[in-house]
Amino acid sequence: MEQEIADLTARLAALEEGAGWANTINMEVYYWWCTALMFCIHAGFLAYEMGASRKKNVLASGIKNILALAFMIPTFFFFGWWIYLAFPNGLIPDFEAGAYGIPWSDAMGPNLADNETGIFWAAFALFGATTASIFSGAVIERIRLSAFLILAIVLGSVAWILAASWAWHGDGWLLTQWGWHDFGAAGAVHMVAGFFALGVLINLGPRIGRFNEDGTVNALAPHNLPFAIFGLMLIIVGFFGFLAGCIIYAGDGQWTTIFGNPATLSAVAFNTLMCFSGGIISAWLVTRDPFWMMSGALAGIFSAAPGLDLYWPPMSFLLGAVGGAIAPLADKWLQKFRIDDAVGAVSVHGVAGFWGLLAFGLFASGYPNVAEGAPDTNLLGQMIGAGAMFLVGFVPGYAISWVMNAIGALRIPEKAELLGMDKAKVPVSAYPEGFWDEFPGGKVPAATPAE
Repeated sequence: MEQEIADLTARLAALEEGAGWANTINMEVYYWWCTALMFCIHAGFLAYEMGASRKKNVLASGIKNILALAFMIPTFFFFGWWIYLAFPNGLIPDFEAGAYGIPWSDAMGPNLADNETGIFWAAFALFGATTASIFSGAVIERIRLSAFLILAIVLGSVAWILAASWAWHGDGWLLTQWGWHDFGAAGAVHMVAGFFALGVLINLGPRIGRFNEDGTVNALAPHNLPFAIFGLMLIIVGFFGFLAGCIIYAGDGQWTTIFGNPATLSAVAFNTLMCFSGGIISAWLVTRDPFWMMSGALAGIFSAAPGLDLYWPPMSFLLGAVGGAIAPLADKWLQKFRIDDAVGAVSVHGVAGFWGLLAFGLFASGYPNVAEGAPDTNLLGQMIGAGAMFLVGFVPGYAISWVMNAIGALRIPEKAELLGMDKAKVPVSAYPEGFWDEFPGGKVPAATPAE
């Protein structure tokens, strides 16, 4: 009898160990595919920005976007992940916590006992690359590549991840001291990137020919609007991976937000589709422009992002509809100050992200936090967090680009801008010779029958 009990105990222990490994593998695979799907965001930004450029700049815009992703990944490895782990309490680093993120840590490589660090690092690295891609579209057609890469690294591997340490960490001071809640990173990703772009745009200045002396605006039309619209839709495909990665999944059927609150993919599915639809419909009513319809879809998602884990779906629809309407209006307002945001990144990401944080404080105040000692969510906490996100984005974007502009390192020469960055900087052509040339009189000749 004793032997039978011992055998049964051993079998139960083996089953428990096997269940534990199954949970670990489930978690690892879950985030692996979240990260893979997030690459659609970067494919989408690539298509979106190349399509939004004029034909003389299309390849230069593509090169800039590709290099942003390539530079972001190693810099996030060498210091970005350390910043996230070391700074949840403010500007004074916690060296003990940060030690897990230094490049020579056992966790930062093929440690067979660690099934977590690499997949979380990869997801956060691509979140950082998303901020760089957001900024990239705003400054197309006139920024120096070297200046852009420096600014993109500062944004994606320093500014955003510092904001994430404060606002998107289980021990972040915005949660523990102010009851902050931002499930889908409307603040740490979108506000930071959008207002970083604004700071740079103020110093970079508008594209040649964008504004007349009297302040009226000239349209510098995309060379391939359908391609840009396709890119925007592809970004939204990738955002399903992004938002899935915003959930902490332990592999055992337990799902929480990064703040520890209960969450489900079901709630995120309901709310993401509803705010997406609301953003499209309202942007269509305001503009009738398909480019802004798809940008409105993004603005709609960011407008509901802080509460995608808990909103009633019709509320997400309404919040998304407001975001889809205010984004193109905000872009027109910025033009009054001669801000030339080529793709509306400041309004879509920065303004809509701010609206999302404000809305959560207005409509979800009192939602209980489970982190020990953290106050319930509240409007003041959301606004303090939004202010921090604005400053972490705008201040370095403005300050660093001001210095670059002062030493002549920010903007390409006027001659190169007029000629086109492709002819000045890129050794290959985007299209066959004459493919996009206008025909005399604007008429396309009739097709010649094959002989």
